[in-house]
Amino acid sequence: MASNKQGKQGAGNAGGTSQRGFASMDPGRQREIASQGGKAAHEKGTAHEFNSQEAREAGSKGGKAAHEKGTAHEFNSQEAREAGRKGGQASGGGRSPGTPAAGQARGKP
Repeated sequence: MASNKQGKQGAGNAGGTSQRGFASMDPGRQREIASQGGKAAHEKGTAHEFNSQEAREAGSKGGKAAHEKGTAHEFNSQEAREAGRKGGQASGGGRSPGTPAAGQARGKP
């Protein structure tokens, strides 16, 4: 006796795409689920944590891919200056804590 499975596989699926599964969800819901998975992995201690070299390589790959696709943002000189200034401020400008910035005098005790 033949199974009716074959007839049901294509039902409602004329385009060849499924209405089920992760890929068919809207992007917001995919992000929610991925976020939950990431949080669970960190809590469990199984999440991968990038070291600085791995992060640098991943960022480089992403930038190259974006340029190849034509989706990378091209900074003009003003935007580049602003981004560099923000990065320098966020990092403390490479100074040790308590070291004054260039042009600033140390306070006397």
